[in-house]
Amino acid sequence: MTDLTLEAVWTRYQQAGRRRRCWEPLWRDAYAYALPQRAAGLGQEFGPGRNPAERLFDGTALDGVDQLASSLLAELTPPWSQWFGLVPGREVDPLERDTFADLLDHATQALQAHFDRSNFAVEIHQAFLDLVTVGNATLLFEEAPAGALSAFRFAAVPMAEMYFEGGASGQITGHFRETRLAPATIRARWPGALAEPKTAGQEPEALRVVEAVQACGPRHLYHAILDRSDAAPLLLEGGCFETSPFISFRWLKGASEVYGRSPVMTALPDIKTVNKVVELVLKNASIAVTGIWQADDDGVLNPATIRLVPGSIIPKAVGSSGLTPLQAPGRFDVSTLVLDDLRARIRRTLLVDRLGPVNGPRMTATEIVERSSEVTRLLGATFGRLQSELLTPMIARAVAILARRGEIPPFSLDGRLVDLTYKSPLARIQARQDVQNTLLWLESTAKMGEAAMRVVDLPATAKWLGHSLGVPAQLIRDAEPDGLLKAGLELLAGTDAAEDGHDQP
Repeated sequence: MTDLTLEAVWTRYQQAGRRRRCWEPLWRDAYAYALPQRAAGLGQEFGPGRNPAERLFDGTALDGVDQLASSLLAELTPPWSQWFGLVPGREVDPLERDTFADLLDHATQALQAHFDRSNFAVEIHQAFLDLVTVGNATLLFEEAPAGALSAFRFAAVPMAEMYFEGGASGQITGHFRETRLAPATIRARWPGALAEPKTAGQEPEALRVVEAVQACGPRHLYHAILDRSDAAPLLLEGGCFETSPFISFRWLKGASEVYGRSPVMTALPDIKTVNKVVELVLKNASIAVTGIWQADDDGVLNPATIRLVPGSIIPKAVGSSGLTPLQAPGRFDVSTLVLDDLRARIRRTLLVDRLGPVNGPRMTATEIVERSSEVTRLLGATFGRLQSELLTPMIARAVAILARRGEIPPFSLDGRLVDLTYKSPLARIQARQDVQNTLLWLESTAKMGEAAMRVVDLPATAKWLGHSLGVPAQLIRDAEPDGLLKAGLELLAGTDAAEDGHDQP
């Protein structure tokens, strides 16, 4: 059934666990200061019985992580919006391209409908929170049971449960998920895996189950293994997938590293410093409010019975000073010199207000273009990695699931017959720049006169502009050549009527 033995899979899982241990202390700190609710499972200190938020005194990092994750959701995979498309590839016959484009539009709409009806928006946001905090995230993409509202079912897998296996180049080639399941759950999912207990109350609360998915050529081998402490591991299930159900992606990757790095790791020194400074400020504020008092041991004053409340009467001996306040040696005003600067660096590292809307007067077209260029510069490497590690594998698995159900024809996203394009706001930045350059060229050519415009293929230009701006294929048809050149000249000449000094949208 599989090409890997149980012993080989178990050995690889143990090796992956050893490689991950060096990252766990850094993950604990990142979770503790930026996403404490996801810290359970990475050690006893952050177990379910403890509250990691008790160590937090400043919420700048928490707010920045939430804003950056929400911005990634809106910029890469906006909910209830078509953020991807299927278009004919480079080897499609030009005579059949229009018909083939209509068929791919129907397939795109079917895929988008299943994404919208599933829990994708909820789970991808949780995955983005892990991505921003520890630099790694895993999305489990499964096929829903027949009869469900959507054919897709997603789950954001906590990084405490995931172990990666990678090659020499740092590419993820295997996934191991470690979970603890009750014996009744194991019997329900894998009938016959465990024997029924002879008496009640003798079963352990939970047993460790390891699910492994490893690439083996074009296939992805699957193993479900039960870890038995008193015996050898037991294989619960084995098989293979056409596309891997585990989709792992990283924010930033070092050379030959399997696990990624995050912006929270970059800002962690500032986050810890701000947290400590605010803690000291609060301690100093409590001293300023309650004060530090001293009293003479006169045999009358009992410090254990003193309550500093309005209207209280504190007895003292005649001639003694009684209870007197102790003046602090200095004031803790230095915190204001560093807090603002540290918080600004944290927000800048977490790209707060870089991707979201700007609060202020309406921006001109030039400001929009410049801001889009800045976003492209900041997120160029990250967006390219997310496109190759998250978006493309996810669409490929979605196509495989719907093709197996017969809702769309089977095809491969290899670029030859079918190509995948992205229509998210972040992906359209470069397309808008290309459109602006093309319009500038058309405008300059139109000023040269009719002879210069004869080198312009206006129908092809209009089609290219439509595809670049994300116009549906059924709205674009072949135009009649009669009068087209004259109409194009008149249209482009009208752009000169704008007032000088104003930006053109």
